[in-house]
Amino acid sequence: MAHTDVHEILGSLKDVDFPADKDELLRAARAGGASDEAIKALRGIPPERYDNREQVARSVRVDPDSDLGHSAAQRAEQARKGGKPGLSQHLRDASKPPVEDELDR
Repeated sequence: MAHTDVHEILGSLKDVDFPADKDELLRAARAGGASDEAIKALRGIPPERYDNREQVARSVRVDPDSDLGHSAAQRAEQARKGGKPGLSQHLRDASKPPVEDELDR
């Protein structure tokens, strides 16, 4: 598991045109000045086509506490919600609670 976070990895992919495969992501990360740890994390993703940054974020292995900016309520929903066998709690889908959605408007 790489010692980087999702934000660092996605930041190095800011110039990627999606859909992109693993090799394209690695090239873009190197060109974007990604750290060795971020490159290492991207090397560990499955060799598939990725349609967007969220798919990359969910595929890369990073420290579990480097979430995608989920609120405490979303992390609680992830903890309550069951997932596929072997799917880490921090990778479970968690929609924004209605009250947070209303506050963002």
